[in-house]
Amino acid sequence: MNKKELISALASKTGDTKAGSNRNIAALIEIVSGKLKNGDKIALSGFGIFEVRERAARIGRNPRTGEPLKIKSARTPVFRAGATLKAALNGGNK
Repeated sequence: MNKKELISALASKTGDTKAGSNRNIAALIEIVSGKLKNGDKIALSGFGIFEVRERAARIGRNPRTGEPLKIKSARTPVFRAGATLKAALNGGNK
């Protein structure tokens, strides 16, 4: 599912217009991005947790030449699925 399909699905599920659903999704993305940028964690009960983790600097290899290269440390977003979401995907109940 891409963003356009998500907007259509949200509009049909809520009875809102596609323009309204687009604004809602854009606002959600902006809020989540902003909170993660500040290092905050977002926990949606029953769905999961969005958080930022630090990846340490490390030595990698250029796949073409095999030469070692330095990979800088980075902050990366992570999503951990909640128990209810996992159960829904596996056909169980929580």
